[in-house]
Amino acid sequence: KETTPTGALITGYVVPLAGVAAVAGFIGGSLIGQSLPFAGFYRVPIATGLGLLVFQVIAAVVGVFVCSIIIDALAPTFGAQKGNGQSMKVAAYAFTPAWVAGVLNIIPMLGILAVLGGLYGLYLLYLGLPPLMKAPQDKAVGYTAVVVLCMIVVMFILTAIGATIVGTGAMMTGAMGGGGGEVQFDPDSPMGRLQQLGQAAEQSAAQMDQAQR
Repeated sequence: KETTPTGALITGYVVPLAGVAAVAGFIGGSLIGQSLPFAGFYRVPIATGLGLLVFQVIAAVVGVFVCSIIIDALAPTFGAQKGNGQSMKVAAYAFTPAWVAGVLNIIPMLGILAVLGGLYGLYLLYLGLPPLMKAPQDKAVGYTAVVVLCMIVVMFILTAIGATIVGTGAMMTGAMGGGGGEVQFDPDSPMGRLQQLGQAAEQSAAQMDQAQR
């Protein structure tokens, strides 16, 4: 029975949640960094990280729109009722656990746990299709499965685009000789403290590597 307009759902719900997850990923990737097997300690260059942050928010909005279109288009196939407003709700709220769990990316080692949020989102999709799209309960599993398969293809394409942006940004940063990750924040600011935490983690990783050798 919710009557939130599509525009308000995007600007007041999707963008803020996806934005928080993207900011957490930027802090974890560019300010804190992580130790990679056979590659040492790595932090995403600041400029590249900011570009990726913006892309992630845009990709989230695009993903919700495309998912809602897929849900609506498949509705007649599974005995459901077409309705753009309802399909948008299903898509937006099914993505919610992934965005909330994305906050864990602020600590790169915990980022893998964000996958659990995505899995719970699949369950929410299954729960949402019958009441919002009027899909018969006996067809909800098939409806969910086909939507998920379509979205896997969409997310693969979006991920490929994101990887291209990151690679291009890294090459441009290297060509300019900036390194991107050399920006220094005020040590007493929250960003400065996060940067110091990343530097401490880098030193710790280096010491562990030296000890192992």
